[in-house]
Amino acid sequence: MERHAKIYVAGHRGMVGSALLRALQAAGYQNLITRTSQELNLCDSAAVQAFYQATQPDYVFMAAARVGGIRHNATAPYNFLYENLMMAANVIEGARLQGVKKLLFLGSSCIYPKFAPQPIAESALLTGPLEATNEAYAVAKIAGIKLCTFARQQYGCDFISAMPCNLYGLGDNFSLLNSHVLPALIRKMHEAKLRGDPVLELWGTGKPLREFLHADDVAQACLMLMDKYSAPEHINIGSGEEISIADLAKLIAQITGYQGELRFNPVMPDGTPRKLMDVSRIRSLGWKPSLSLAEGIRGVYAWYLTHETSLRQ
Repeated sequence: MERHAKIYVAGHRGMVGSALLRALQAAGYQNLITRTSQELNLCDSAAVQAFYQATQPDYVFMAAARVGGIRHNATAPYNFLYENLMMAANVIEGARLQGVKKLLFLGSSCIYPKFAPQPIAESALLTGPLEATNEAYAVAKIAGIKLCTFARQQYGCDFISAMPCNLYGLGDNFSLLNSHVLPALIRKMHEAKLRGDPVLELWGTGKPLREFLHADDVAQACLMLMDKYSAPEHINIGSGEEISIADLAKLIAQITGYQGELRFNPVMPDGTPRKLMDVSRIRSLGWKPSLSLAEGIRGVYAWYLTHETSLRQ
């Protein structure tokens, strides 16, 4: 990307979008275009088309999404499918009509079948049933991938898709009602420590294995992909390492200083048993993450402590 190019970051207030903004600014890009959801409703196709015509971006990072954990996905599946589908379709179609030079669409590892062979290669897409607890979100993201693939096939658009593993980072959602597992554990441990709780109950068995990546590492991967990757197939972004939810809980307990007993409730859902990404393709392009999981969590916990009073409940 040229340093003077106009670059639109959709979802710049989210965890990944804000990391992208920081990475672009650090790399010397100054002509950055952003809009809050109040300024531009990405589910409104007419508003999105008018935005593209007015701003005429050269490059687009599509990081906007409605996201949440198991509980949130299970209780609002229609909203997750509709909003993510409309946002993807409007941003991608607007970029196609405007003649954007390149677009990167960000998805999620939940696009893959629940029991996909591990580690999960990009070729596993659509080879089996999805995990029920996030099916709606996954279907919307799969649609976005296919829109990019078919825009390239039919119209010659240089649109690419990247699928990160479980993400965490600065600006994450720490709500106990609709956050993902890592930020939820940070908040639960911190509050349990403050209350002096002798026991902390956690969802599921603790046995599922997850792969985590810091949003700042994902942002660096995305910038690299904009420069080096151009193909119809989506590409995985991950650490290539996994940890059980039980071991993750122990690590977060150490970092937050919670010393009580961690007790898992097997009646509550676990989600997909394992989701390790095959990252050989992106590693072959020369990228690898820079932050270890422990180092990343320490930084996120420090951020949480300074923003605790202003976070979403």
